[in-house]
Amino acid sequence: MNKILFIFSCLICLSSGVQASEPAEFAIVIHGGAGTIEKSKMTPEKERAYRTKLQEAIDAGYAVLEKGGASLDAVVAAINILEDSPLFNAGKGAVYTYEGAHELDASIMDGRDRQAGAVAGVKRVANPINLARMVMEDSPFVMLAGEGAEAFARSRGVPMVDNKRFDTEQRRQQLERAKEKLDKENKQDKDYRAAVDSLPVPFRMGTVGAVALDKQGNLAAGTSTGGMTAKRFGRIGDSPVIGAGTFADNASCAVSATGHGEYFIRYNVAADICTRVAYQSKSVAQAADEVINEVLLPVGGTGGVIVLDAKGNIALTFNTKGMYRASRVAGQPAQVAIFGKD
Repeated sequence: MNKILFIFSCLICLSSGVQASEPAEFAIVIHGGAGTIEKSKMTPEKERAYRTKLQEAIDAGYAVLEKGGASLDAVVAAINILEDSPLFNAGKGAVYTYEGAHELDASIMDGRDRQAGAVAGVKRVANPINLARMVMEDSPFVMLAGEGAEAFARSRGVPMVDNKRFDTEQRRQQLERAKEKLDKENKQDKDYRAAVDSLPVPFRMGTVGAVALDKQGNLAAGTSTGGMTAKRFGRIGDSPVIGAGTFADNASCAVSATGHGEYFIRYNVAADICTRVAYQSKSVAQAADEVINEVLLPVGGTGGVIVLDAKGNIALTFNTKGMYRASRVAGQPAQVAIFGKD
């Protein structure tokens, strides 16, 4: 990235946080993906639809916590709402692969003991975050992929759905535009990497996630995605990778990430943030800002994170023009935002 572009990019780096004056009894934060999200390019009706669904998801998770439920349950409840909506790139709204199908990834982590579960490349599971939790709680493994993950799902009584369940016209149009550009840039399969790198940022991003703190003081994090538009060869991003797209530890923080997954994997983003909190005594806002804006951005990594610690301190940090997001702390109304200056 040249110096001029880096300076311009820094102008859109955004980090907001809520520093608790006193430890919060419980809290939840969600995201629906980061990227080129501009108010000028969104109709009032569409903006209202996004805000309504974010509100519904944050309220679902909050209701679990308010009743004394576990942070894991709150994370799943919130993510299920987002997975079932065609607005977000997860579950029902998943993007298409190059071949015209859908491959879904998800992960979840328990901050009490670092237990974790993940699934990658599943095609017939309506809510991958639920299956990721089953992997964590009902298997000796952390990550299952593809047909094996679906065989495990069937063994646990999870109903299989037709892959066409995830078809949406908006995502199909995105696929057509992406393939047109890929095929133009990658004639005769000579430079696939350069062709993928030439795709606009929105084609490489899109995820949903949640982090929560319950009344027992336990943190949890979860992330779910449909991956990258026009992905090939079984590509898997950061969302199911513990430490990259998801991390939770009561001793530091809980993180769910969204962005260009390859960078989040290479730089171990979620775990790096929590490590800075644990070993450098940094606030979640400072740690997130350092990783997203000082580590990732200079090398071309775009995206964002939601972060929550055991005192209820929150960070919503991204280096893109916007990130669908919401947060709610015990006894307070939800804060819902989409654009950079919300």
